[in-house]
Amino acid sequence: MIAKVTRGADVGNLLRYLYGPGKRNEHADPHIVAGYRHPAALEPARRADGKRDLRSLAEVLRSPLDTMKRSRPAEPVWQCSLRTAPTDRPLTDEEWADVAEELMHQTGIAPRDDPEACRWIAVRHADDHIHVVATLAREDGRRPNITRDYLKARKACQTVERRYGLCPTAPADRTAAPRPSRAELERAQRAGLQEPPRVALRRHVAAAAAASDSEEAFFGGLRERGLAVRLRSSVRTPGEVTGYAVAMPEYTNSEGEPIFFSGGKVAADLTLPKLRHKWTDSEVRRPVARSRRWTTGSSADHEVRVAAYREAARVAGTAAWQMRVFHDPGVRADLAAAAADVLHVTADITGNRELAKAADAYDRAAREPFGRPPPVTPCGSALRAVARTLALINVGWGERREQRRAFTVDLLFLIANIAALIESVAEHRLAQQRLAQADAARRAAGRLHSVRRTEPRQATSVPPRVVEALEEERAMALLVAESFPVPLVDGLRPTGTRAARPSERPSHRKGAPRR
Repeated sequence: MIAKVTRGADVGNLLRYLYGPGKRNEHADPHIVAGYRHPAALEPARRADGKRDLRSLAEVLRSPLDTMKRSRPAEPVWQCSLRTAPTDRPLTDEEWADVAEELMHQTGIAPRDDPEACRWIAVRHADDHIHVVATLAREDGRRPNITRDYLKARKACQTVERRYGLCPTAPADRTAAPRPSRAELERAQRAGLQEPPRVALRRHVAAAAAASDSEEAFFGGLRERGLAVRLRSSVRTPGEVTGYAVAMPEYTNSEGEPIFFSGGKVAADLTLPKLRHKWTDSEVRRPVARSRRWTTGSSADHEVRVAAYREAARVAGTAAWQMRVFHDPGVRADLAAAAADVLHVTADITGNRELAKAADAYDRAAREPFGRPPPVTPCGSALRAVARTLALINVGWGERREQRRAFTVDLLFLIANIAALIESVAEHRLAQQRLAQADAARRAAGRLHSVRRTEPRQATSVPPRVVEALEEERAMALLVAESFPVPLVDGLRPTGTRAARPSERPSHRKGAPRR
């Protein structure tokens, strides 16, 4: 069951919509199933023309606003739409009434056994959903506490899912990226865009952030992609940048001005403070050099690129091993987050649509609940370093698309190891009982495997003996990685990471089971 909370100023307009035909005549038999009084006493009477007389109900719901001890809120009408999944059975009116009461209790708008609670009703006009309407004014003249009402509504949905055996949904842990609004979807459709700008911006910003080691490089990377960037300065400290917003120049409002989205509106982990936290793993705080461009015409530059792919594949394979054997939650959280950087950069340098979809799917699995940034660890820093290297040595954003889409055997090895890393992240999220994040990681890994199966025909032609040699080299690299996952540096100690005990290390004897 999903819940969508909105606020408004006029309860009369809302009632006219709920008891009207709907935008597409989808409202069938609208009626009250629950409320602060018995539904029969609240149901509007019919007039001679057959329509409902909503005036008395609107006045009853508005009346507590006149007795408020403080000034009335600007938007005193609270509305929540509750909808079941298509696979769920239809609920009876009595069951929907219980759902609405649970919602009012969990949000604190109308707790059970509270005679001074807010006035509310629940209107049903379809088999799969109801609308709960409440006035944010208690009978004793006080305002209800609706802080974090969306999270409380999500908790109420999960409670009734278990109670009635409905399709389970994910918790409101803020790991999912903000969805485009209906207005954004319709505006993008009118503009002939393939996807809402918020989705495209998220992909651009994530790739630019992964390719950067400082905010100067980050903002430069955004502008290099043709995006408009607007910085937000501190009011207390002049000259200090506290945030940013980005826009696609072609996506404008009615006045022809670009529509900007702040970093937090793009994704919870793309705010400037959280990006700065991630960039603390760079020993040298300087912008990534962008003046040097490698082209496919130089054999020396091609060798550099191939070496970078192989190093990235080795580090990704090592990270997959670390996810399996390191039990430090901080290390695992940082590895999961850093894997998103490598995947976003890989999708960006290839221009492959399927890789981009895999990166989009994986984003939720990479985030920690409620936007908490994971600690920066040497394990995650190694992944972020190879992501920056891949972005630096490959062709620039403005180069020919067919060059960016060229796949090589080494690049396919990198994709295979990223898939193995993400599968390890899926197992980790499943062990944490974060089912939505585990599902996101599984879907991303599935897309990566589909790329590996379909792209070899398009990969650069390589003699079979070279392919066999690379396969042997990759197997040996993974073997070495499992035996010696990370350098024995002092930097590992502060993170709480311990070396794997002999009993936890995989055996490589013939026929021995892997752990």
